[in-house]
Amino acid sequence: MRLFKGLAIVVLTACVSTAFAQQRLSIATGGTGGTYYPYGGGLAELIGEHIDGYSAVAEVTGASVENMGLIHRGDSDLAIALADTVHAAYRGSGPFEGRQVAKVRALASIYPNAVQIVTLADSGIESLADLEGKRVSVGAPGSGTEVNARTVLEANGITYDQFEPHRLNFNETADALRDGDIDAGIWSVGPPTSSIINLATTRDIRLVALTDEEIGNAIEAEPVLASYTLRKGIYEGVEEPVKTVSVPNVLTVNADMSEDLAYQITKVLFEQTQALIDIHPAANDTTVEFSLNSTPVPFHPGALRYYEETGQEVPEKLRP
Repeated sequence: MRLFKGLAIVVLTACVSTAFAQQRLSIATGGTGGTYYPYGGGLAELIGEHIDGYSAVAEVTGASVENMGLIHRGDSDLAIALADTVHAAYRGSGPFEGRQVAKVRALASIYPNAVQIVTLADSGIESLADLEGKRVSVGAPGSGTEVNARTVLEANGITYDQFEPHRLNFNETADALRDGDIDAGIWSVGPPTSSIINLATTRDIRLVALTDEEIGNAIEAEPVLASYTLRKGIYEGVEEPVKTVSVPNVLTVNADMSEDLAYQITKVLFEQTQALIDIHPAANDTTVEFSLNSTPVPFHPGALRYYEETGQEVPEKLRP
């Protein structure tokens, strides 16, 4: 009888250990045609390899706005989202007006998203004003792309009433452009992105540049935005630099995440960055300096611990 009791204890202990070892974190990302999903997948691999007792998986979602709801409700453990959307969720403004303020905290800002307005080379669309009367994809429902698209357009006097809006994800937008079902598409994503790369291999494309005045209008409407230039050759057929705006992407968690886990994830993020760069070049911008200068909401105490441990000066506004 004692032998059986001993075996039961061993089996129970093994089951508990296995359950702990298999504790899985969910990372809310975006569509497979953007940067969030491969970046989140790379981070999931790093968590599984470097944080004892945890594994992680990247989940396909509608991106930023949806992701903030997932974090607030505790349905995802981590999420990537655009800084303006994160800030709005934290304050309970914009698409979150009237809702309880999200329990969102930042681990880091990880890279900038560039607003990329794409059309076919023979479409006749050469400026923002040329979108009037056209069929335009403004991003998936619940995405930060649509938030950015609306900001840029409305800041420059273009409302949804002046064109035919289509709410498509990145891959759907590229397919619709390729098939002639829309005239232009707007991406807010870390460049270069696979869906535009693939489109440019089968169709001649044009990136629509913003003027300095249009950039200024957008930044005045949303101070989180910044001027950004897409480099020559970023996609096949892009033969000149293209001026646009960008917004940081933020790796977020729920405020209730344990301090130790948030610390470990932040540590892995910055100490294993090369592995992320090998997966997607956007991770070249995953630096402590970029994070401290670009994060719009307070850090989680675990992330703050990492920054302070490494001798960084953390602005007061980013302290919990």
